[in-house]
Amino acid sequence: MSASIAAASANAATSTSQSPRLAGDFNTFLTLLTTQLKNQSPTDPLDTNQMTNQLVQFASVEQQIAMNQNLQRLLTLEQASQLTASAPLIGQRVEVEAESITLQSGTGTLKLPAAGAAQAAQVTILGAGNRVIRQETVPLGTGRTNWTWNGKSTDGLNLPDGSYTARVVGVGGNGQAQALPFTTIGRVTGAERVGGDLKLMLGQLQVGFDKLRSLSTGS
Repeated sequence: MSASIAAASANAATSTSQSPRLAGDFNTFLTLLTTQLKNQSPTDPLDTNQMTNQLVQFASVEQQIAMNQNLQRLLTLEQASQLTASAPLIGQRVEVEAESITLQSGTGTLKLPAAGAAQAAQVTILGAGNRVIRQETVPLGTGRTNWTWNGKSTDGLNLPDGSYTARVVGVGGNGQAQALPFTTIGRVTGAERVGGDLKLMLGQLQVGFDKLRSLSTGS
């Protein structure tokens, strides 16, 4: 296939918004055929088998476009179904994997790991511009424990509900600091589709459904 034919086929494959129909569009076929005839070598003209192969390729492009459109419709329907299925989560407290804490009604909760090499964790809450607004050292237990923030800054100011960046660092016996994994607990306030992905809303904290770790009945 010549470069001009290949380029025309590529353009047709990428212009799905215009729903091209290569196999059924006789004018398009004539344009492609004329281009091919103009660019063929006089000493090696296009034979019937080659033209047949190109026709098959054009039809294949059309079928692929139709298949992609059908898959997109199925994906949209599946996401709509998942949104509907998420309705029972609204109002429930859940545990999610996130790098932030959600402050809801003046309270935010992180679930910290069990003690190991680190016996205590330093929890830091950051505001705009990575400004430290709250920092607290928390002892770690034999199992995973919750740390609850009352929404106050270090200087005692009540902060507005929202999503705040959180960092958890453990300090071992040798004094070496290391980042510790943690999860966030909050109440689901909604679900929506953002950029083709489904998101759970915990107040102003937005996380993917794949970050959901458990339903939480505790505080």
